[in-house]
Amino acid sequence: MSIKSDRWIKEMARGGMISPFVECQVREDVVSFGLSSYGYDIRVADEFKIFTNINSTLIDPKAFDPRSFIDVKADVCIVPPNSFALARTVEYFRIPRDILTVCLGKSTYARCGIIVNVTPFEPEWEGTATLEISNTTPLPAKIYANEGIAQVLFFQSDERCETSYADKHGKYQAQREVTLPRI
Repeated sequence: MSIKSDRWIKEMARGGMISPFVECQVREDVVSFGLSSYGYDIRVADEFKIFTNINSTLIDPKAFDPRSFIDVKADVCIVPPNSFALARTVEYFRIPRDILTVCLGKSTYARCGIIVNVTPFEPEWEGTATLEISNTTPLPAKIYANEGIAQVLFFQSDERCETSYADKHGKYQAQREVTLPRI
């Protein structure tokens, strides 16, 4: 397996792997996003689901109660102290069958105690990625919509996988909005 360079990512993005695609890293007055040396810095959209305990519900991945969060559409999201939000990427991905990605939070946010869950994008998965953003601090934390939130690294195998995410009819296939846990 080999990590893919910016040249390879650019070629694949032109073929529809990442849309919209930004061919250079945008950095001025924003948390950076766009093509980087060996990955792609993704943006967080302006749609958030912020967890709340107003209804005192239990978080259960097998029986998720949508009253556990409030919906926010804004240029900035304030994640409460020691809390959590879901969001989605601006970018839509179409991952090739011989590629596995790993999505990692950006250090700019990590240095503020804001953690984006590490997650793979499996071969032949497509959609906007639902992002899990944790505020590990005792203070409110600000997330900027339409700016960088995480980096996706692309790993290419020397052979195509036997069973892809599409073959498994993955439950998060082709999602376009913030998607809650499914069983």
